Amino acid sequence: MKSAAIISTLLASASAFAPVSQTATRSTSLNAWKDETVVGITAPMGFFDPLGFSAGKSDEVMNLYREAELKHGRVAMAACLGWYITAAGVHPAFNSSLSSDPLEAAKQLPSVGWLQFVLGCGAIEWLAQQIKARPGYQPGDVLGAAYWVDNSDEGWVDYQNKEINNGRLAMVAFMGIFVQDLYFGNYGDQIFRN
Repeated sequence: MKSAAIISTLLASASAFAPVSQTATRSTSLNAWKDETVVGITAPMGFFDPLGFSAGKSDEVMNLYREAELKHGRVAMAACLGWYITAAGVHPAFNSSLSSDPLEAAKQLPSVGWLQFVLGCGAIEWLAQQIKARPGYQPGDVLGAAYWVDNSDEGWVDYQNKEINNGRLAMVAFMGIFVQDLYFGNYGDQIFRN
């Protein structure tokens, strides 16, 4: 059961890199994504695509990949923070009556809590889709920063690279935290308190 949960989690995260459609127009503009000045191409890895998901993809598909990477990174950063808060025994809702183990707390969460969670995520996704429809939208720019600054500003590019790298680290870190809790039952209380 635990192995199935891990495999399904890995497959779900890999689905972000699945092609959108087989009829997407192919272009040779992938080289533009491998330019050293592009956001997300940082030392020591450079253009990191070990499984070749980007081979032959159009700019439209690469923008979707960047959007997915940013969204997964932001969610993973929030998940690591939430795991820390929950493992510390702080539950802002339900009078702190849920378990300190986040996986157990998820099982104990009442149906109304799950309903709020699903509706909240759905509202955020709907809002993001509305924002995506505006002209000049850049992948992941839900707050509209592209209207005030562009990638010619080195400080802005540095900020974006930091966000992408922190998101990448958080994705790996959260998978480690999740697997540790799932297999060993150590949900981080010892780690976070030392």
